[in-house]
Amino acid sequence: MKAVQFITYGNPERVLDVREVDKPIPKNHEVLVQIRATAINDYDWSLVRGKPYLYRLLFGLFRPRVQIPGMELAGMVDAVGSDVTRFTVGDAVFGDISEYGFGTFAEYVCVDANALVKKPDNLSFEEATAVPHAFCLALQALRDLGQLTKGQKILINGGGGGVGTLAVQLAKLEDCVVTGVDSGEKLEQMKAIGYDHVIDYKKTNFTKNGDTYDLILDCKSNQYPWSYLRALSPNGIYVTIGGNPAGLINLVLFGKVLSLFSTKKLLILSLKSNRSLDFFLELYDQKKINIIIDGPYLLKDTPRLIQYFGEGKHRGKVVIKGETVSSLSH
Repeated sequence: MKAVQFITYGNPERVLDVREVDKPIPKNHEVLVQIRATAINDYDWSLVRGKPYLYRLLFGLFRPRVQIPGMELAGMVDAVGSDVTRFTVGDAVFGDISEYGFGTFAEYVCVDANALVKKPDNLSFEEATAVPHAFCLALQALRDLGQLTKGQKILINGGGGGVGTLAVQLAKLEDCVVTGVDSGEKLEQMKAIGYDHVIDYKKTNFTKNGDTYDLILDCKSNQYPWSYLRALSPNGIYVTIGGNPAGLINLVLFGKVLSLFSTKKLLILSLKSNRSLDFFLELYDQKKINIIIDGPYLLKDTPRLIQYFGEGKHRGKVVIKGETVSSLSH
């Protein structure tokens, strides 16, 4: 089968190649999935480059232990292990497999059955693969940690990406006033999907312009922790979904000190993969949420697309069609 593989860390366009590798065989608890669509995430950008360097403690100090990136998929069950009872051959499935590993930038992948849910017929494979990681991040950050309530004033940093384009729709369901921060070329599309206000981060630092917010969802985490306090209203909550590990450690430490003398909160989301996807499907059935896709592209374009993603140029979720069925959308 074809797979996007790398054997050394570096620039995605230099170290990634589409190669022929052995088709995997599922273990007793696993499902073999023929991948119809996959998507690019921050983990892929970090994994391929081996940066930040702290990630190498997980992925391999000098060479990557994981050689095929990719952590989201939508596809068809091709085979099941002897212990699997939830799925049968021919089922359409989707999910975020990051809790169990990587490997979705390929024609097939074996994954623990618990990493998958069944895909309904009214959701295309390209749409389905764009959902699990981004939607769960958005929902858990806003609702579970951020205590989202009606009419709040909210800011989403990195508002034009996969998480941001879903998060703004969740916030608007609660009649919130939402400001999105991203690069200037994305701002018109961001207005079209529901943002009330938009900020070009290249022109304005949202932590210094005097505005304050009840809730900040940060998809970038690219400033010092204390900077965010200026942008929070009294009792305001800041939630980050990730970033540089060193910066996150600083945020944890600063947040604990802050809790001793302030009503403001600085929080880091610990994602629970694939939780509440049934809620997404309810919203989708009721036409209350849309999926913003950048693509779909071909598997051979993956090296370029990971670089494109890392440079923050994408709009919505970057989606790649499955290699064997690139002409199919369902």
